[in-house]
Amino acid sequence: MLDAVVVGAGPNGLTAAVELARRGFSVALFEAKDTVGGGARTEELTLPGFRHDPCSAAHPLAVSSPAFRALPLERHGLEWLHPELPMAHPFPDGTAAVLSRSVAETAASFGPRDAGAYRRLVTPFLPHWDTLVRDFMSLPLTALPRDPVTLARFGLVGLPPSTWLTRRFRDERARTLFAGLVAHVMAPLSGFATSAIGLVFALAAHTRGWPVARGGSQALSDALAGYLRELGGTVHTDYEVKRLDDLPPARAYVFDTSPTALARIAGFGDHYARYRYGPGVFKIDYALDGPVPWTAPEARTAGTVQIGADSAEIGAALRAASREDRAPDAPFLITVQPSVVDPTRAPAGQHVFWVYGHVPHGWTGDLTDAIERQLERFAPGFRDRVLARATAGPPELAARNANYVGGDIATGAVSGLQTLLRPKLSLSPYTTPHPAVFICSQATPPGPGVHGMPGHNAAKAVWRRLRQT
Repeated sequence: MLDAVVVGAGPNGLTAAVELARRGFSVALFEAKDTVGGGARTEELTLPGFRHDPCSAAHPLAVSSPAFRALPLERHGLEWLHPELPMAHPFPDGTAAVLSRSVAETAASFGPRDAGAYRRLVTPFLPHWDTLVRDFMSLPLTALPRDPVTLARFGLVGLPPSTWLTRRFRDERARTLFAGLVAHVMAPLSGFATSAIGLVFALAAHTRGWPVARGGSQALSDALAGYLRELGGTVHTDYEVKRLDDLPPARAYVFDTSPTALARIAGFGDHYARYRYGPGVFKIDYALDGPVPWTAPEARTAGTVQIGADSAEIGAALRAASREDRAPDAPFLITVQPSVVDPTRAPAGQHVFWVYGHVPHGWTGDLTDAIERQLERFAPGFRDRVLARATAGPPELAARNANYVGGDIATGAVSGLQTLLRPKLSLSPYTTPHPAVFICSQATPPGPGVHGMPGHNAAKAVWRRLRQT
């Protein structure tokens, strides 16, 4: 009998399997698709030689993750590449605010009236980043914080809505960039703890950067799988699990799935019936015959580029995606241009380009024209660079990755108490009604993103149980 079976080979399932194998447990991992990766894959979606990331592309949380930093992933082929600028946010007048590794450069891009306010916001946390990120990403309520003073100070700043935090800025440039940071998790700007979301992304840029993985996000997943095999774990792909009886006997079962799928597979009935899913996204991957013709020079060297004219436009787009049955007319866009720093992603002189906009949950329309109208506002002539495009709305994203219910790439709404307490109000969020069944997807704390911490935290709960039996 195996010690543990893990279902789902996304970053969290892979991390859970690795953590258990590192501690001497026998582990088998089962994945429904033909390759590991989940939200961290790389495929030729458009033309030969153009390597796209169907979901995650830039990795500010992965490079800062306490789980990943403790593993020898570089030995298994993972290499982080850092663009000249982690992120840029262009404006219609051809200028841009930036999120640079340098706090001073970032502050200067906001203008003199907000430079000091921004420095005062981030500077107290920068020396404590590694400890802080470990504290707020660790197993909730059961692990003592290493730096409780800094964590408490972060909570005072981060728990209020981002609309409160941005009142300290006098001009729109800083407000807009920060609103875009919050929108990375599709949360309304006025939501609980949205200040923390924006602040985490900013601090990550200043401390560890917003890199891409050489060759694509698949490199991270392959490195985790390679290390798992080195530790003696086994990986089975093309293996769809429909019920617990489909799996070999084990002392524990760990699911990197949505709560909905887990309830169906394990026969939990309506145990997760109150769990809420959030807005979806409409994703386009482009093959381009040259770089994106951004008007703002800063955007040409940035790995990630946010698109939203001002904070009001971004807020309206988020509200529309959260509440309406049609997509925003001017969607907020998150774009990534990996080939500005990684020439292996496209043929010589050509580029891959990654973009998505927010849409309502389960939306079935086509956002291509609205997305390209937005891009043309900040990069005139963009359409002339397009060689091919691959589009995916909520139905296609859910078909590609079953965790993305209704196109929700966060596997659950990041709003209200569910921002922190997911998938249920519980002191042990990784346990389930069955004592041998656990959940480790991004539907559990600390939530969405490619950082492996739900898998890391769930593995702690699993090995504690295994040592008791």
